[in-house]
Amino acid sequence: MQLNEAVSKRLAELLDKKNMTQYQLYKRSGVPKSTIGNIINCSYESVKLRIIHEICQGLEINIYDFFDSPLFREDNLEP
Repeated sequence: MQLNEAVSKRLAELLDKKNMTQYQLYKRSGVPKSTIGNIINCSYESVKLRIIHEICQGLEINIYDFFDSPLFREDNLEP
């Protein structure tokens, strides 16, 4: 899987876990709704770490928790 796909899946998981919509995340994080939607839809080849950090703030988690997932294991990611 590509890294952007792993980020997309992880964000979707966390939104579901927090019972939060993309709109609610936008309101809490300040990350534009279009950016959140593009991340979920894998429209970006890569996502800036700053954006992920802002998303984490909106989700009320730290960046470690975002990446603490089997999705980001090296053997799951394409080089």
